[in-house]
Amino acid sequence: MAQQRMSLWATEEIDEDLQDNGFDDAMQQPQFDESTLIAVQHQMAQQAQQAAFSQIPDVVKGFIVHFHQAVLDNNLAEITVAYESGWNRYTEKFYARTEWPEAEIIAPLVNDDPIFLILYRELYYRHVYSRLQPNIDDRFHSYENSCELFNYLLNSDGPVTLQLPEQWLWDIIDEFIYQYQVFCTWRAKIKNKTDDELSVLEDGTGIWSSYSVLNVLYSLIQKSKINDYMDATQAGKSQEEIAETVGPYGVKPLYRMLGYFSIIGLLRVHVLLGDFTLALKVMDNVELNQKSPFTRVTACHVATYYYVGFCYVMLRRYPDAIRTFVAILNFIMRMRQYHTRSYQYDQISKTADRMYALFAMCNSLSPSRLDDNIANVAKERFGDQLAKMARGGETALPAYEELFLYACPKFINANSPPFEDPNAIAQMLTEAENAPTADPAHRQLKLFLSDVIAQQSTPTLRSFLKLYTSLGSKKLANFLDVDEEEMIQEMMVMKQCSRSVSRVGTEGGSLLDGQMITTSDLNFVIDENMVHIAESTVGRRYAGWFIKNTERTQRIFDDLKTTPLPTPSKTTSFQQAESAPTKPPVKAGTGPKVAWGAVKA
Repeated sequence: MAQQRMSLWATEEIDEDLQDNGFDDAMQQPQFDESTLIAVQHQMAQQAQQAAFSQIPDVVKGFIVHFHQAVLDNNLAEITVAYESGWNRYTEKFYARTEWPEAEIIAPLVNDDPIFLILYRELYYRHVYSRLQPNIDDRFHSYENSCELFNYLLNSDGPVTLQLPEQWLWDIIDEFIYQYQVFCTWRAKIKNKTDDELSVLEDGTGIWSSYSVLNVLYSLIQKSKINDYMDATQAGKSQEEIAETVGPYGVKPLYRMLGYFSIIGLLRVHVLLGDFTLALKVMDNVELNQKSPFTRVTACHVATYYYVGFCYVMLRRYPDAIRTFVAILNFIMRMRQYHTRSYQYDQISKTADRMYALFAMCNSLSPSRLDDNIANVAKERFGDQLAKMARGGETALPAYEELFLYACPKFINANSPPFEDPNAIAQMLTEAENAPTADPAHRQLKLFLSDVIAQQSTPTLRSFLKLYTSLGSKKLANFLDVDEEEMIQEMMVMKQCSRSVSRVGTEGGSLLDGQMITTSDLNFVIDENMVHIAESTVGRRYAGWFIKNTERTQRIFDDLKTTPLPTPSKTTSFQQAESAPTKPPVKAGTGPKVAWGAVKA
């Protein structure tokens, strides 16, 4: 130890001698000015970009160049092929689990075209959100790119000359709202945030705000004058009158379809925020039929009916919800074979499953025989839940809760948590631990279950009433194990549940219009101490059954036609021929006779 201490002291003395001799000054780092540092950093960044550029496959480079040229030429056919086929094909081949090259890296291929780079970033961030896990930089930069795109469309000097296919225009609006929804959900989860993320969220309170998202959608609607266009079209005006009404922006297909899809986007945003009446109100000028423009994009068609139907569910208009779901589910059932290769097939199938769940809930709360095919499919997928909901009582509530949380949209909080107030954040964390079901989805579930709880005794009462045409009130009360006063209350609840506002007969008006109708096939009156029941039976609809089995037979026949027949080998045929016993020839007239005297062959 003493030798070690001596060596350490000796080292310190040597260092002092070196400093005295000026070696310390010689070892100092050279000083660079700020411009030199910037130049060095720029050179290093260029070298990194060149290295990343060299790693891009040649086929991808050629695809990007071709894609850019199609956008420059406004060639919708080539843009559609590149967007729907090429991008997804190269994603699966090269970038299934990694990011596409950044826009700055591929910029030399497109001559630094700012418009194409904005469109490329839109596809880039959509890929990150769908295939990968976006970080906080991706969330902020995707918002900035969306702002650049919409500023270019809305604030340019006059209408832009850009043309994009309708499928891409819908995907731009749909992805914009989806990223907003994902960001709000991520922002509300305070518990999993790092200190850096909390500080960034405190500074960027305007990023993905509800106001900015709604402002974009309303601005696109106003700029395109899409409501004036639909009013003029429904009024039967000529193309010249329509062009004069909508102005230079509204005559452009790009702005017209963006405005139209923004109406569908507003429907979705208001549903996510929990304002179901306003969600249907913005759809006043949109007709729910097969001739509407949204039917040209299947994903938009399915999403529109899903959100309209869900609004009807939350507004307790179960007959309208059932008719909405039946219409779109029949469409999906007919068109399923044509969309199996579509890149949005999985999304459409998931939305269809959620609508089957919503249909099952509505059919339990308001029984109807609107479509047996859809009811049978719902029974196949959610048979256990349907059985519990049909029995009613306490066992039905978990089934309703399960189906609702599975089928409902992912609701969001409109406002950001107060990240600038640490005390408020700490209080919110405590409340989240004490009440883990305080998220927006469970709040909407609580509102929905309040109506379910009010009529949970209705299935039992209904089952007893269907057995009689007249029944004493005391006897019915004994069946229900309640007194007569409580029985009267349950019957009034059942009477109220069998009445609903419906659009039947008012299809041409607003989605909020309707008239009061009776939805139940069971009616009753109370005359002193007697209950008189009248049941209206609905005949079975055989057309749907025949259509379903005809299509099924046609599919089997087509499969048989395309299946090749098995060809036996020559050796097997030859062996069978040799092993077959030889029969002696039958002489004419020696065979057994039949009843009328002829000889059997």
